[in-house]
Amino acid sequence: MTSAAPADLAWTPGGGLRFQVLAVSGSARRGRFVTAHGVVDTPAFMPVGTQAAVKCVTPDQVAATGAQVVLANTYHLSLSDRTQLVERQGGLHGLMRWKQTILTDSGGFQVFSLPDRQIDEEGVRFKFDQDGSPASLSPESSMDIQRRLGADIVMAFDECVDHTAPRAYIEASVERTRRWLERCTKVALAPHQHLFGIVQGGMELDLRTRAVAQVVELGLPGYAIGGVSVGEGHASMVRVVAHTAPLLPVDQVRYLMGVGLPEDLVASVGHGMDIHDCVIPTRYAREGTAFTWDGKMRIQDKKYRKDRYAIDTACGCYACSQGFSRAYLRHLSYAHEPLVETLMTIHNLHFYQDLMRAMRQAIVDDRFAAWRDAFLARYLARRGD
Repeated sequence: MTSAAPADLAWTPGGGLRFQVLAVSGSARRGRFVTAHGVVDTPAFMPVGTQAAVKCVTPDQVAATGAQVVLANTYHLSLSDRTQLVERQGGLHGLMRWKQTILTDSGGFQVFSLPDRQIDEEGVRFKFDQDGSPASLSPESSMDIQRRLGADIVMAFDECVDHTAPRAYIEASVERTRRWLERCTKVALAPHQHLFGIVQGGMELDLRTRAVAQVVELGLPGYAIGGVSVGEGHASMVRVVAHTAPLLPVDQVRYLMGVGLPEDLVASVGHGMDIHDCVIPTRYAREGTAFTWDGKMRIQDKKYRKDRYAIDTACGCYACSQGFSRAYLRHLSYAHEPLVETLMTIHNLHFYQDLMRAMRQAIVDDRFAAWRDAFLARYLARRGD
């Protein structure tokens, strides 16, 4: 069920994406914005439904965790038959049976991770990793596909560079991304859609500063920091975010793309970012790792073979509240029963939403720094389990 928007934050077609900062604690922000499909409370985490599905779980199960927005990907849905399928079903909301907000990535991150891609001013030529068929994406085609997919928030087509790329290449890429963004803004979207720009610049902080100035001058409803979570490590990611986030407008949504682990999210929120996405909670679940307030838990570990406790006895998710034991989950894993992936995914998504709820409350209470230190001391004490 879609959340009702407060009267002073009601969404209207063509009225823009209204964002309110409701509380601050240090640099951390508790906010709220509304799309045509409901309210999103920030800081928020978006489960990833790359191919129009969050793996192993139903939309109702995702919604039950408290998620208010999910992500789908333009690259994976850009094959003509897939895009047409989505259109015939009334867009992603109709196809996925997801009633709340949807954000689509532009496909840039996936395309630029492919081998043998060819980049020029027009866009990128590549081969689909599924079948090797030739394809291309440009700012115009990415916007057109996202318009047809019908997401509420669409991301500009950008170039995501390797964190080890030479400075000269990164600098040229920042300028290309700026030109591509200008082309994206000229493509008409549906009345309910909102375009976010992306700040690139690799690990070069002065190029990040330049990119922010270039992107912000276009007056978009939201801005993302891209080009992190590409192998640079936690410390480098935090360095980029700590530098870039304060340069972004205070009255617009700030999105850190592709991040991450719980400690990454806590650091990001502490520096003023609002929304996040990552495959980690669902991917780790399928591989047998559960997230808890006391750190990560590998359910295949032999110490759980007779353990009758739930993953986390204080957790309110379906898997824990119904008493599915660690021993049973371990059994399911070794028996290769798909049920374990569903139960673990439900738990991890619920943990991530609980984590965001806890951060929102700590900001409202103006105790974010103390909460952060206490959380990390407890969570990281189990590192290496």
